[in-house]
Amino acid sequence: MSSKQANNPLHGIKLENIVQELEVHYGWEGLASRVKVNCFISDPSVKSSLKFLRRTPWARKEVEELYLRTFSTDNPYRKS
Repeated sequence: MSSKQANNPLHGIKLENIVQELEVHYGWEGLASRVKVNCFISDPSVKSSLKFLRRTPWARKEVEELYLRTFSTDNPYRKS
C-alpha cells in the first residue's frame, strides 16, 4: 500500500495549520465573511475553531476548500 495520496491535495497538512494560515491571510473577520460559522465570528481562536471544525464535517470541508482556493497553485479555481 502506498503512503502517497495523489488525489488528496491536503495530505500531510494539519487542520491546525490550515486554520492558522487562513487566519494570517484573511484575519478572523475575513474568514467569517467567507465561511459563515460562529467560531470565526464570536470570540474566535484557533483552539475553538479546531474543536468546531473537527465535529462539523460540512464546515471543515468549506474551510479546506477555501484553503485550496487561496493557496494551491495548481487549483483552477484559485484567484490570482
